Amino acid sequence: MSDAAGHGALMDGIYRQQRHIYDLTREYFLLGRDRLIRDLVPPPGGTVLEVACGTGRNLARVAELRRDARLYGFDISEMMLETARTSLTRKGLGSRVTLAQGDACDFDPQAMFGVASFDRIFMSYCLSMIPDWEGALTEAASHLAPGGLLTVVDFGDQSELPGWFRRGLQSWLAKFHVAPRLDLEAAMARAAEGIGGQAHVVTLKKDYCRYGVLAAPL
Repeated sequence: MSDAAGHGALMDGIYRQQRHIYDLTREYFLLGRDRLIRDLVPPPGGTVLEVACGTGRNLARVAELRRDARLYGFDISEMMLETARTSLTRKGLGSRVTLAQGDACDFDPQAMFGVASFDRIFMSYCLSMIPDWEGALTEAASHLAPGGLLTVVDFGDQSELPGWFRRGLQSWLAKFHVAPRLDLEAAMARAAEGIGGQAHVVTLKKDYCRYGVLAAPL
């Protein structure tokens, strides 16, 4: 079994049941997602891609805010995509969002969607679950349109929060194969350098999470 197939099977196993309650249970600790969505601001008629789109919750929020945007998403887990398709259709968004199955570390958007590059790409709490997460960053950056933005939010190390909270959270996250990427800033800088762009990362909520933006050159 290939690495991608193995990771897809692992994600399917984790989310086979969790996907049914994922949005309800994650609402309170996947902080920074809604800020990311508000900050996307694609150009009129612009293209927006979510890498590892999960249940489609984030794409639905983008659709509500950016009614003229063209929206795309993919995930390695067919289980999550099944939930996303059902959820988006129920919300009347099935025709507005195009979904596909794919690997964040190696994807061809032209083959998947008929779109070569995107004005906005975002990654919400997925890098902490991708083994080759730096490769995923580099791959996403390579599909930005000129002047496009890659936006990331994911776990920090909670260093400014009480020790008991940090230990409890990280122990719980490990059960789901989640590992905070503490060198996100350096990795985003390298991905930006690879395309001649710039990146910056800030900490939010006392380093509960980190928020990064990579800008492609015009």
